[in-house]
Amino acid sequence: MRKAPTSATVSDEKFGDNIGDADRVALAQRIAQLTLEHRDLDMAIATIERDVTHDELSVRRMKRRKLLLKDEIARLSRQIDPDVPA
Repeated sequence: MRKAPTSATVSDEKFGDNIGDADRVALAQRIAQLTLEHRDLDMAIATIERDVTHDELSVRRMKRRKLLLKDEIARLSRQIDPDVPA
């Protein structure tokens, strides 16, 4: 048995990839969280690297995590504001 379409489903079918305001707010909040974590990692990496006896493996892992965060932020940003072909 097929469910009746919800208003979100109907609007998505009419307008393609447009997302609702609640989804947009949730994505923006997630981007803010990830951005904060990215900035914190940047500061932690800088602090650790000032110590000449720092653990290089830990720094590499932190840098990898920072790069993954950057990629995730970019992906979520594209969901909020997708590129529109000219």
